[in-house]
Amino acid sequence: MATTAATDILLLFSAVLLLSTPSIAASASAPAVAAMPVQPQELLLSFKASLNDPSGALLTWSRSTPYCNWSHVTCTTAAGGGGGGGGGGGDADVAVGLSLQGLGLSGDIAAEPLCRVPGLAVLSLASNTFNQSVPLELSRCATLVSLNLSSAGLWGPLPDQLAMLASLASLDLSGNDIEGQVPPGLAALRGLQVLDLGGNRLSGVLHPALFRNLTGLHFLDLSKNQFLESELPPELGEMAGLRWLFLQGSGFTGGIPENLLQLEQLEVLDLSMNSLTGALPPAFGHNFRKLLSLDLSQNGFSGPFPNEIDKCVMLQRFQVQGNGFTGELPAGLWSLPDLRVIRAENNRFSGRLPELSAAASRLEQVQVDNNSFSGEIPRSIGMVRTMYRFTASANQLAGSLPDTLCDSPAMSIINVSGNSLSGDIPEFTSCRRLVSLSLSGNALTGPIPASLGGLPVLTYIDVSSNGLTGAIPAELQSLKLALLNVSYNHLTGRVPPSLVSGVLPAVFLQGNPGLCGGPGLPANGGCDAPPSTNHHQGLALAATVASFVTGVLLMALGAFAVCRRLHGGGDTTKLVLFYPIKITGDELLAALHDKNVIGRGAFGKVYLIELQDGQNVAAKKLIGSGNQTFRAVKNHMKILGKIRHKNIARLLGFCYSQGGEVSVIYEHLKMGSLQDLICAPKFTVGWNDRLRIAIGVAQGLVYLHHDYTIRLLHRDLKSSNVLLGDDFEPKVAGIGIDRVVGDKAYRSSLASDLNYSCYIAPEVNYTKKPTHLMDVYSFGVILLELITGKPAEQPASDDSVDIVRWVRRRINVTDGSSQILDPVDVSHAAQQGMQAALELALRCTSVMPDQRPAMDEVVRSLQLLHSPQTLPLPPSFTGVALEP
Repeated sequence: MATTAATDILLLFSAVLLLSTPSIAASASAPAVAAMPVQPQELLLSFKASLNDPSGALLTWSRSTPYCNWSHVTCTTAAGGGGGGGGGGGDADVAVGLSLQGLGLSGDIAAEPLCRVPGLAVLSLASNTFNQSVPLELSRCATLVSLNLSSAGLWGPLPDQLAMLASLASLDLSGNDIEGQVPPGLAALRGLQVLDLGGNRLSGVLHPALFRNLTGLHFLDLSKNQFLESELPPELGEMAGLRWLFLQGSGFTGGIPENLLQLEQLEVLDLSMNSLTGALPPAFGHNFRKLLSLDLSQNGFSGPFPNEIDKCVMLQRFQVQGNGFTGELPAGLWSLPDLRVIRAENNRFSGRLPELSAAASRLEQVQVDNNSFSGEIPRSIGMVRTMYRFTASANQLAGSLPDTLCDSPAMSIINVSGNSLSGDIPEFTSCRRLVSLSLSGNALTGPIPASLGGLPVLTYIDVSSNGLTGAIPAELQSLKLALLNVSYNHLTGRVPPSLVSGVLPAVFLQGNPGLCGGPGLPANGGCDAPPSTNHHQGLALAATVASFVTGVLLMALGAFAVCRRLHGGGDTTKLVLFYPIKITGDELLAALHDKNVIGRGAFGKVYLIELQDGQNVAAKKLIGSGNQTFRAVKNHMKILGKIRHKNIARLLGFCYSQGGEVSVIYEHLKMGSLQDLICAPKFTVGWNDRLRIAIGVAQGLVYLHHDYTIRLLHRDLKSSNVLLGDDFEPKVAGIGIDRVVGDKAYRSSLASDLNYSCYIAPEVNYTKKPTHLMDVYSFGVILLELITGKPAEQPASDDSVDIVRWVRRRINVTDGSSQILDPVDVSHAAQQGMQAALELALRCTSVMPDQRPAMDEVVRSLQLLHSPQTLPLPPSFTGVALEP
């Protein structure tokens, strides 16, 4: 969510810039280019004439009205009062601001007449669709103080001429397709306070002068420029006034330079999703007395975390997940007075979780899953009144569950599965906002508390793989459950009828021989019938025979492998191409380095590779693929390489390298992925375009499930695997990875990738046979992203649950969708369509697989929602469209 926070900060900063910069009044009165005796009205109307204004946002611009009264135009006098008549003799004393963001404008930016408007100080053309390079003529707007061209459809290099804007204090070019190096000449803008170049295609090494000279910067954003080839510049430490620093997702390598620790004014530091490595400097945190948010997640840091973090007395967010940190989390971290979020999952931290000062702590989230923490769960964790998420799964915690674990009135998510907890489950009577309770994979005993049935919004209960006894409480029937997993315990008695007779919940009961009256269980009686002795003897004999046969086969395979190596049959690099692209195996492997990384997922990194002819392709180096033979991989790849559908990304080939590692080559789409679009600072795509994306993804899945010669499942569908072409035409990528890496490696990778667990159907954990309905669930999550405008993993900063739980909780609480639909399109037709799509998405994400629709039904439903003027219904509901 750091990108959204950065945008909010930047908008606030720009809003006050005219009033807070002393030089503006003087700049406004300075002449622009060579002055010409043309009235500002005429210049602005000339500028307007070059634009396409489909919404009529500029209809008030006319000669009969003073320009200072036009919509989206503001005038401020040099003395700071409201500007008046526009076009009078005092024009040279008026600072003019044009705020044209988000108006759907296109056409050409006519900078020449615009720059001749006297006193033009603020220009915002953000969130429009101009589809052109950055106009060189903007360098003639000599009085500009703030220039915002973010998300405006701009491409091409960043012009050196912008260095001529000597009065510029704020420059925002984020969210475009600007490429090439950052011009060193921008270092001449010594008055610059805001520089936002995030979300572009900038490349090369950053020039030290940029940081050495721009010492007045308060805000710097170079995030999401994956083609940068740079270590963190030590010169960053010379920007003494820097308060907000966003460098996430830009391929930075190496360690954190000591000079960075000199930035005493820092409030936000985001270095996440890079390739940074090594240990942190021992003094890290000592000078960061004003730091509010620290994000070092998804890097390769190692070693202990420095204790100096306790000097960050204003810290609110601490995010270090997805690294290799070891040792204990600093004790002083837990007692910071304003800390709200601790995210340290997927590291190698150890030690005990400390007790908190429940009365003083303001913690809201503690996520420490997949580490090596031991000892007991602190009793104080659940007593912090602001705590709403505590997850510590896959650790080594022991002891009993504290009866205070849910004393917080805000507690919504508890997940302590996969530990060594014992004793009874407490009576969580005070958990009035609890949505999800996961206690699986422990050694808990005793009954399931009947009091759980009195918790009003409890939706997910997983107490599987414990030692629980007694009956399933009838009180659970009063809950609006989506999931109840009580499998592999010692439960007895009849399953409450409404838990297994309605549409919801999904109930998993297996592994409880004493239960009856549920799916796969005895209907009447037999709950306490002892298992057959002969049956157990037969199983034992079968297991013995299977073990013997397996041993013989393993010995034979081992001998075959040794003989093959002795006779020169070892692994060599093999490149197989399904399309004529100009690359060799050695060139491909040489290009798989960190500076080319453009994405990461459960199965490896994605690299952007430029071929000899200038064409770009994407390559994914698969984790865990070394256990497959070349013949097996080739057979799988040939199946995938023959897929031809307009909504499926083309598989161009693959490389089988020494050691059995596999790298898959895909076509590259320059617009990026759906995830990039949703996580952009401003997701302003209208409902019709969102629906077009949903229909395209659904059509691709229908082709895989029903129409391809060999029926295929995707099994890793998520918004980052939906690539976008022109006119938002989606192409599904990442298909069939499980076939290449093998099912064991596939499941292991998914289990370790907590960031994308929200796309995975719940039954993946309980069944070994994949089905097409698992893909339907993943599609439903993507559809919810499109409907809400929020990313799946963390849709709201004030309520950190995945999007399925977020939506269901609001439906449970409000019994309506007013707080769920994204208000991007306020037309009545769009609202109706979004509401219908929401109902479809909820069916797709039903925890009960047989309650989900098949993808062909999904396509039909979505096509009925689309305007027939823009998308005629095809003769076949599948919408299959083959590529040539």
